[in-house]
This record gives sequence, C-alpha cells and structure tokens, in this order.
Amino acid sequence: MKSTRRSALVLAAAILASAAALAQGSYPGKPIRIIVPYPAGGLSDFQVRAVAIPWAKLLGQPIIVENKPGASAGIGTQAAAVSAADGYTLVFVNNGFVITPLLNKQAGYDPIKDFAPLSVVSTSPMVLVVNNSVPAKDAREFISYAKSLPNGIEYGSAGPASFGHMATELFAQATGLKMLHVPYKGEAPMTLALRGGEVKMLITTPSSSMMGAVKEGNLRLLGVASSQPSPLLPGVKLISDTVPGFTAEVWFGLFAPAGTPPDVMAKLNETLAKVMIMPDIKEKFAGVGATATSNSPAEFSQIVKAESLRWADLIRKTGIKAE
Repeated sequence: MKSTRRSALVLAAAILASAAALAQGSYPGKPIRIIVPYPAGGLSDFQVRAVAIPWAKLLGQPIIVENKPGASAGIGTQAAAVSAADGYTLVFVNNGFVITPLLNKQAGYDPIKDFAPLSVVSTSPMVLVVNNSVPAKDAREFISYAKSLPNGIEYGSAGPASFGHMATELFAQATGLKMLHVPYKGEAPMTLALRGGEVKMLITTPSSSMMGAVKEGNLRLLGVASSQPSPLLPGVKLISDTVPGFTAEVWFGLFAPAGTPPDVMAKLNETLAKVMIMPDIKEKFAGVGATATSNSPAEFSQIVKAESLRWADLIRKTGIKAE
C-alpha cells in the first residue's frame, strides 16, 4: 500500500514537472506587462512604446504598457517588485531607480535585491554647457576659469537630487571646484536661467532646446560626459580627457522581479537585442537625443551595482538630499 502511494506521488510529481517544463518552454503564453513609473507622454513613455511594438511581434504576444507615476517613480517600481517573477511583468526605469533608495530609506524597494536586470535600452550622455560670458572653449579652460573665481561658480539643475545635480556635484568632487547650486523646477526654467546668465554652467542631457541654443550661438557646448565619443555629438570632446574617469550618462533599462527564471530572461534579452539594432528604432531614439542599445543581464547588473556604490559615496560626502 505504501509502495503504491509512493509510486502515485512520484508519478504526480513527474507530471507536474513535465507540465511546468512545457509551460516554461512555451513562454510567453500570454500578454506581457511593462510598468512605466513615470507619466504618459514623456521620454520614457516614448521609448518603451517604440520598443514594445516590434518586440511584441518577435515574442508572439501583446506587450501592454502601463503608466504608474507617483512618489518619485516609487509607486510603479514597488508594484513591479511585488509582481510574480514569471516574466510577465517588467519595469522600465532610469538611473533614478538606483539613486532614489539611497536618498529615501522609505522608497519601498531595493534595486539590487528586489530586481533582476534585463538590459539597458538607451543611453544619453550628459554635456557641459556654459553661458556665453564664460571665457572657455573646452573643459580644461572652464576649470581654469572657475578656479580663478574666489566665490566659486554658479550652476543650475532641474531640482535638488536631480541627475544633473548629482552629476555636477560629482564633477566638483573630481575637479576640486567650488560651486554654488541653484535649483530650478524643471529643465525649461533651468535652460532659461543659463541663457540669461543667472547661472554660468549646466551639466545636463542634450535636449533639442538646449542643442538649438548651442547651434544658434546663445550657449556654448564644452564637452560630453560619455565614456566613448558619442554618435549623437560627433566631434565634441570627452570631458574625461581633461578629468580622468569622469562620466555621467542617463540610461533607461528594463528589469524583472528578482527570481525570474534564467531561461525566460534569456529569451527576453535575446529578442530585445534584435529590436535595439533595428534601423528605425535607432533613428527614433536618436531623434530624442538617445542612443538605442542593449547588453546582457550580467553586464547590466554590474552597471547597477557600480552606480549604487558611486552615488552612495557622493551622497555621503556631500549630504545631498531630495526635496
């Protein structure tokens, strides 16, 4: 009797294992949801929706984009963190995903423990831009000029603890410059302040309005903070040529809940990589100042861990706080 019961249990376990393997092998078997923890209509929304259409065709299932803004992207990110780790829920975020929990211990998620990195989707390098009153043509001349000012130099940002604020403080640490932070409520007033001379410099992303002002000669572009020459800014000098090791790039990427099966992650990554090399995707991303790209989960994981250490160190040294 015991032998019969044991045999039945073994058979049942084998059937369940076989069914699970079959189900996993047919992934995806239903629509995939991508949570975007930012408002609809923004840069993140544009990018993920552009990718979702061809990606869905490769996967053979619809991809539903769900905007869940609020609490500095915390609402949508937390929702993704507690979702089933089955490959049917992803979240699309930027560097703030790593930085927010360092500034707010109540963020409600751990970017390393609660998530499995899937791939970077785009990068946008930060640029050093100055008001025309600054007598400098490159980063080296700018640093010399700024060091000559007894009271330091004013710089603007889109707000306390914004990525521009963080990147500029990193630049100050790397160069030893004395700098005065002047926060604004968003990119538009920050750009106007630079053009009007209220602040003398910005480290920011190369938006169309910013680059338009540079092209018109109203602002001066001194360098780019990418690790390699940027295809978006041909001929622009690397800041790291003057300040070794200084880089600052905005990235957007996809994450799954921690524990998502490796073979599911592999299929998502493989198909996404095919999307990111499509010429029309590259063209669409370049049109909004971003480079379409991808990498492996292992490579993305290293980026996340390195950034977490880097920004934690900066926050500890500067005392930066979010509003």
